[in-house]
Amino acid sequence: MRFAMKTMPQLTTETLRFSLTDIATPSFVIDEYQLKKNLELIQEVRNQTNCKILLALKAFSSFSVFDLMRPYLDGCTSSSLHEAKLAKESFKKDVHIYSPAFKDTEFDEIASYSNHIVFNSPSQLSHFSEKLGDHPHMEVGVRLNPEFSQTKTPLHDPCIPGSRFGITKENLDRVDWSKIDGVLIHALSGLYVDHFENLLAISEKKFGHLFSKLKWVNFGGGHMICASNYDRARLCTLINAFKAKYGVQVILEPGHGMVVNTGYLVTSVIDIVSNGCEIAILDCAASTHMPDILEIPLRADIVNAELPGVLPYTYRLGSNTCLSGDILGDYSFANPLKPGDKIAFCDMAAYTIVKSSTFNGVQHPDIAIWRLNNTLEIVRRFGYEEFKNRLS
Repeated sequence: MRFAMKTMPQLTTETLRFSLTDIATPSFVIDEYQLKKNLELIQEVRNQTNCKILLALKAFSSFSVFDLMRPYLDGCTSSSLHEAKLAKESFKKDVHIYSPAFKDTEFDEIASYSNHIVFNSPSQLSHFSEKLGDHPHMEVGVRLNPEFSQTKTPLHDPCIPGSRFGITKENLDRVDWSKIDGVLIHALSGLYVDHFENLLAISEKKFGHLFSKLKWVNFGGGHMICASNYDRARLCTLINAFKAKYGVQVILEPGHGMVVNTGYLVTSVIDIVSNGCEIAILDCAASTHMPDILEIPLRADIVNAELPGVLPYTYRLGSNTCLSGDILGDYSFANPLKPGDKIAFCDMAAYTIVKSSTFNGVQHPDIAIWRLNNTLEIVRRFGYEEFKNRLS
């Protein structure tokens, strides 16, 4: 997830590879050119470390670009039956799955799609141990909780006190380690290589005696690998040292960090109202299309916009729902806004399309791809039927 802080420079219209006038609003637009640049960075890390890197579907599941992504990755990691099925059918490489708890009614189908399964607790491992015999193709892991918090937002911190995620050091003896091929230690969220080094240190202190007995150690997601200020060379050094020390395969599962700065949400100004400040009402919503703005809270960057008061005209950007607090933030612009003007929110590929909803019947954004050949392809357009079919 993303923090409530600026993580990238303000963009200009020259940075965009497409014209906003060509985009029907609201629309999510994924830029294949930028996505390919990110994937090439991922490939460099894979080449230099021989580690496995998986796409975390919980952050980004846009299968219309899976053909582009597939050659650069080892597979996908999923958290549910539907994600595992999507990974199997559409990505067609390794499928890893972890869930806080698996259901009896879904387990066999999940196992048919997956080749790695990670249990959250000793009791789940024990409960499904007999069924594992029916699926000998699967490698089995458990999630460990290092009880070490570095994430600034409690909502996204896997290691908060009382966390439901993973097995703590005091409960390691409850695990039947004869059944275990690897461990998942997912304790980062939108963080950088310093935080990964800290996680390695605490993991070795608490669980180091286990590592040399395993096939793989998965350090989960939350790595901002493709961010411009991420030290990938240092990441490679850390991974290689860990592999050499313990003789294990290292796995990473970036989501947002893989697709950072590859997507936009393009929206239009519908009206301007005044109530102590100038308010621009848009044809999108934080609650439906960008929930992190309200949940974290996050301040998103906008093309050609700045902090309030920096540029001559400041507006509060309001959503087109009836939820009172559905505000996207205060921004300044070089020129006055007027109905029909288009605004592009940046870094909107991760945790947007997968989390968006049809609350209040607000128009669901198109999903469009700006292809490498400089053409816009609208891969999905939503209407009334999508809204109705989610109801009863």
